[in-house]
Amino acid sequence: MRRDRSSELFEKAKTYFPGGVNSPVRAFRSVGGTPLFIERGSGSRIWDADGNEFIDYCCSWGPLILGHAHPEVKRRVIKALDYGTSFGAPTALENDLAELIISNHRFIEKIRFVSSGTEAVMSALRLARGITGRSKILKFEGCYHGHTDAMLVKAGSGLVTFGTSSSAGVPEAFAQETIVIPLDSISALNEAFEKHAGQIAAVIIEPIPANNGLLLQSETFLRYLREICTTQNTLLIFDEVISGFRAGFTGAAGLYDIQPDIITFGKIIGGGLPVGAYASSAKNMAHISPEGNVYQAGTLSGNPVAMSAGIAQLSECLKPGFYEELERKTVLLCDGISNHARRKNYPVKMFRTGSIWWIAFTTKEHIRSAGDIDGESMNIFKVLHAELLERGIYLGPSGYEVGFVSSAHTDADIHRTISAFEEALDIACGK
Repeated sequence: MRRDRSSELFEKAKTYFPGGVNSPVRAFRSVGGTPLFIERGSGSRIWDADGNEFIDYCCSWGPLILGHAHPEVKRRVIKALDYGTSFGAPTALENDLAELIISNHRFIEKIRFVSSGTEAVMSALRLARGITGRSKILKFEGCYHGHTDAMLVKAGSGLVTFGTSSSAGVPEAFAQETIVIPLDSISALNEAFEKHAGQIAAVIIEPIPANNGLLLQSETFLRYLREICTTQNTLLIFDEVISGFRAGFTGAAGLYDIQPDIITFGKIIGGGLPVGAYASSAKNMAHISPEGNVYQAGTLSGNPVAMSAGIAQLSECLKPGFYEELERKTVLLCDGISNHARRKNYPVKMFRTGSIWWIAFTTKEHIRSAGDIDGESMNIFKVLHAELLERGIYLGPSGYEVGFVSSAHTDADIHRTISAFEEALDIACGK
């Protein structure tokens, strides 16, 4: 596979951008080699600047649930562009997308559009603090909630600790307002609430953690989390930037039938365009300005082009059988890879939910926390990633990232992918 043009573009990009990229994981440092510069996408495929073709399972990190350049999304976007790109004023399109979401999502009553998942989380945390009058936030090691200061923290040395900054530029004073505990630990959760009684404004969790592997939580743990938040008058925030509209239209909240206090959403509600949202009950959302005293604003919030793309995409998701067909294809993919690994006795497990999947080099039946992931296994993924690229399969360039199936993937795509995985695993696992 030639990468001459991508290499040329990368060298030029390094003169403009830190590390040559505008988001760190794109630099391919986890997997080595030159990052691919993508030129176009259509359906389940992408093409790089050298003309190489790939079946894409990154799907822009999840939001392209219909695949690339879906005809109806394109039509709606082009129509919106004919009228203008941005007004900084209300449009009927905001009403239309909000109605489409709220009328089909029984866990929310009002919504506020923003421009990214990070902004949605930042705003949700501020809302929780404004409602409760408390300042501390509890998060879980292994969950990612964007690059807002309060969330760029990692666990300290003890089981229940204040977080420590995981990025330069984040004051320790900010980190001291964030408590970090392990996932899947009821004892750590109890200890945190005992130690910080009456101080925790919100607990934020990816109910389907999918930014550090696919760390599927037990329903028992999630239900206990809901229960303790209720008894402690602490708000429960479900970060569904990835799982929202992926694990069914109502996301993880619907999958587990758990009512969170606030839900955050990401780019999937805008057809992959820059957009996010946070949503809650009408009572909670009444605290947001201009109704309430929790301030949040954005010139591009409710951008008409993004709203149009979102209306098109989510309307497709609501068609009968949409999610069932997505899951069928995801099962087909994961079972095909698992069957080969089992025949060859490779230490490989496929974890999945809805149309989200993850390959782990392990013999464990469950991986529920970040500490359960063997860091050395990323060396195997590095080889696997390179071999799959040579065979026309594109995954996100990190073994900690999950993969996604879109409605554009065909059974033929899936079978070709399984064959590519079989060959690549035989090399990566040294057999």
